[in-house]
Amino acid sequence: MNDESSNDNESRLRLRTTDVIRGYLDLTRLPNVFTAVADVTMGFLIARPVGDAWTPSGWDLGVWAMLAAASSLLYAAGVVLNDVFDLKHDRQSRPKRPLPSGRVSTDAARRLGWGLLWAGVALGAGTGLFVGHLRPGVVAALLATAILLYNGWLKRTPLGPPAMGLCRMLNVMLGINAAGIPLEAGFWLVAGAIGVYVAGVTWFARRESQQSNPLQLALATVVMASGIAMLAWFPHLSDRVLPMLREETQQWYLLVGVLGLLIVWRCLRAVVDPTSVKVRMAVTQCVMSIIMLDAVACYAVQGVYWASLILLLFIPAMLLGRWIETT
Repeated sequence: MNDESSNDNESRLRLRTTDVIRGYLDLTRLPNVFTAVADVTMGFLIARPVGDAWTPSGWDLGVWAMLAAASSLLYAAGVVLNDVFDLKHDRQSRPKRPLPSGRVSTDAARRLGWGLLWAGVALGAGTGLFVGHLRPGVVAALLATAILLYNGWLKRTPLGPPAMGLCRMLNVMLGINAAGIPLEAGFWLVAGAIGVYVAGVTWFARRESQQSNPLQLALATVVMASGIAMLAWFPHLSDRVLPMLREETQQWYLLVGVLGLLIVWRCLRAVVDPTSVKVRMAVTQCVMSIIMLDAVACYAVQGVYWASLILLLFIPAMLLGRWIETT
């Protein structure tokens, strides 16, 4: 009898440990972290020397690893603090989330969120010291500030979606600024395109836990499409874009256009049937499509090989997304 009781206690302990681990993974939206890594990687790559002029070294790999880690920490900090600030709302609309369900304590989440935020800024500053200038540290600090402004004050205001778009734009700029080269118009365009797209996704997701307004969803889809259209203008603003794409812009328009149509089609299905399930499915697909957009932007400058490496981030994001919440 004692052995049976001991086994039951061990089983309950293992189950609780599993619930706690799963709670923290859900809290950090782990699959989505790879979209942040895609952003900063794309920024890092489009600011590198183009083509045969650049042979990656161990130094480049070290810089990228620090940038990817800083971006991951800042993204995770943002979503953890988002749940901390939204606890009262989530208790009513999403009681199964880690904090309202009790799988993660509010104090632990608060400590984790602030710890990740400071660690991300510190690592961004460390990257700046590594490359010999302050720009990555400054951008990391600006990104952390934008995260706090969004979570603490702007999320439920009309400025919420633009603020989230700014966070993503700064994430791309974090990678770009590690190069220490002048910020050309093409860099701002690409970072801004990702920012506008994410602003649209954020607007689209504002009422994902309940029945959404079809007009709001349609307008948010237009914003997303505008971000994709901005990306299509990249060859006209940057000499870094591959010569074949600058000379044969029809190929570039076709590539970006097909990707844009696939994303818009997913959104329109939710516009027609704006239930919580359909909207959340569309939001998840739109968030994962950030990796594809980053890969396309990278392809424009560095070609198929480096774009393919960004696409590999789909694998962990999709596999983890099967059992960890992404929205």
